[in-house]
Amino acid sequence: MAYLTLTPETLDDAHICCAFSDKKCQASYQAKKQWLKQEYQHGYRFRRLDERAKVFIEYGPAETAWQPIQADGYLALGCFWVSGKYKGHGHGKQLLADAIEAAKQQNKQGLVAVVGKKKYHFMSDTKWLKGQGFNVADEAPNGFVLLYYPLNDAAEIPQFRESVHTANVSTEGCVAYYSHRCPYAEYHVLNSLQQSCAQRGIPLEVHHLETLSQAQACPSPATIFSLYYQGEFITTDISASMESRFDKFIPHHP
Repeated sequence: MAYLTLTPETLDDAHICCAFSDKKCQASYQAKKQWLKQEYQHGYRFRRLDERAKVFIEYGPAETAWQPIQADGYLALGCFWVSGKYKGHGHGKQLLADAIEAAKQQNKQGLVAVVGKKKYHFMSDTKWLKGQGFNVADEAPNGFVLLYYPLNDAAEIPQFRESVHTANVSTEGCVAYYSHRCPYAEYHVLNSLQQSCAQRGIPLEVHHLETLSQAQACPSPATIFSLYYQGEFITTDISASMESRFDKFIPHHP
């Protein structure tokens, strides 16, 4: 099967895997496309299988990654997903190999990936990446891990920025961080999560990460979506915003 690297010229008429069947998120879907066009000029790439499928990888220079990491000279992975019937056919290994080759062509020190100590929703599979040669570079108190894949023995070990280790988040009610890196996030934060919190009388503080500097200073490495409650990290799972799922994540609210 063939793979495509989308460009600003092809993005308008191409699907970007996530949410193409979810009409509720169409505005967020277009916002993600605009974000990709914006970041393309900074070296960010979106590569996918040439099928109507959720099989893709995103990557770009760590210096301009919308993640609170310090990894100069590295290529940072963004979303990386192989789903459904496409699992087990080597697509993940091929897409990762493409990213590694891109890093070599750009004379990078290696690759980095933000993951959870255990598998977090909407994030790469920690165990699988370790099996492909990634090592732990840094760990955060809230269960996030920074993995790296060095391409030379002299590669410096990357780390999370200070904002992650201090994680200064309001202790009152819910706090959500999100960006246009995901076509689901804005709809569910501004609609589902607001309704869920309002119905329970829980204060909600929303941080829309609109710039690179805001994303790189975020307390959570998961700048796609992160939910906190009373100052504690809860989840990266956007479905927690929904009325039917909210209480499973935050069951002990007053």
